[in-house]
Amino acid sequence: MAKALNVNPNRMELSRLKKRVVTAKRGHKLLKDKQDALIKEFMQKVREVKRLREEVEDELHMCFQSFQMARAQTLPSMIEQALLMAGGETTVKTSYQNVMSVYIPHYALEDRPVKLSYGLGSSPGSLDVALERFNKIIRRLVELAAEEKGLKLMALEIERTRRRVNALEHVLIPNFTETIRSISMKLEENERSTLSRLMVVKEIVRSH
Repeated sequence: MAKALNVNPNRMELSRLKKRVVTAKRGHKLLKDKQDALIKEFMQKVREVKRLREEVEDELHMCFQSFQMARAQTLPSMIEQALLMAGGETTVKTSYQNVMSVYIPHYALEDRPVKLSYGLGSSPGSLDVALERFNKIIRRLVELAAEEKGLKLMALEIERTRRRVNALEHVLIPNFTETIRSISMKLEENERSTLSRLMVVKEIVRSH
């Protein structure tokens, strides 16, 4: 329920509140438009991320199948030794895209090939296939991480915007409107009271 603010009931305060109501309604419309645009963009990105996640999960499944085959073809100790010898470095570069005041991250990996330092004669070919697949999927995993981080940031911004819209729509604007009505009634009452006193004074003057 709207509550009148505790302010002085005068014309200056009435004028100030009317201006604040106009500003609040304009802000409410802008925030509502932003919320609708964010939700539309969010739903579109959800579908894209869902598709990307399904593709990455399918690729990961194939990677683990190749690795399981390599484990079945050699001793676990040899697999462990080969994996310890295989390695490489890469650098992740981060940039941001501004989407409706939400800065969505974008991660890019530098091209640095993985070095296979283990002996090819002592390891199965399926291990090479597994490592090659894992190396290729890293980029997709990084891309998926960036997209899901962007979704989380957009969801937080939608929630913040929704709270502001609700505060304006259900609290601030109704309170301003109720206060304006209360002050207007008080000023009208004062005017009637003043007019009544003037009429009484006028009658007294006439009687004399």
